[in-house]
Amino acid sequence: MLGDREITFIGSGIMGEAMIGGLLAKDVLTAHQIIASDPLESRRFYIEKTYGVRTTSSNTEAIQGAAIIVLSVKPQVLGALMPTLKGKIDPNALVMSIVAGATIQSISQGFRHAPIVRVMPNTPAQVGMSMTVWTASPEVTDTQRSDTRRILQALGEEMAVPNEQDVDLATAVSGAGPGFVFLFIEAMIDAGVQMGLSRTQAQTLTLQTISGSVELMRQTNEHPTVLRNRVTSPGGVTAAGLYELEKGGLRTTLCDAVYASFKRTQDLSHLNESFFPQRHDRGDGF
Repeated sequence: MLGDREITFIGSGIMGEAMIGGLLAKDVLTAHQIIASDPLESRRFYIEKTYGVRTTSSNTEAIQGAAIIVLSVKPQVLGALMPTLKGKIDPNALVMSIVAGATIQSISQGFRHAPIVRVMPNTPAQVGMSMTVWTASPEVTDTQRSDTRRILQALGEEMAVPNEQDVDLATAVSGAGPGFVFLFIEAMIDAGVQMGLSRTQAQTLTLQTISGSVELMRQTNEHPTVLRNRVTSPGGVTAAGLYELEKGGLRTTLCDAVYASFKRTQDLSHLNESFFPQRHDRGDGF
């Protein structure tokens, strides 16, 4: 538990909802400690009815008394949000941002606030299986770092990295990764159907094969090359399939895809900067 501290979600979309659900399911917080703001009445009604938390349409009202404020809005909304809350956040509150492409510096300047954690979860957070990467500004206290870990562990696994460059690098692997995995799954299922399996059969075989392979690697802690060699008999079925994958450039294409995702993450960071308030020399560090 995080004691009696309150947490506010600015935006209650898919990822915000996933965090709320995870925190309640893992007993990190109780419903009365959570408040979520959202401009849509229908969304507020759904969140309140489903999770029993308080909701509001006012961001200013939502942050009152909050020890932790989670920014879970779309990147294009953040630029308009900042002026409305600039200078209004409790200086001791932790701002946790899951806004893609929004740097700590941009958020700090936009809200005139120092303790900030930049977080990059991925979509399996919806089922408590996220791989979340995060980094913190120097002003974040040890207690706030501990709170961050406890919150993110409610979504799955978390990894703290020393700088934002590492967040961008990790985003290309864990953030975009589910999309790559789903494409691979789709292709495996389609191949099974093409050969004559029912789609249900092909999906069951594919999902269990992938989850079992992941668990085998987790438990044995073996290098994937070692595990691949164990299942690849000379002149056998797996060898024939692997030959086609290598001939088709799967390994190189996947590496290129991850790198392209990394470059796009950097591009989005630069693009989003143009939407965020620019720094003016005030001599106050923001």
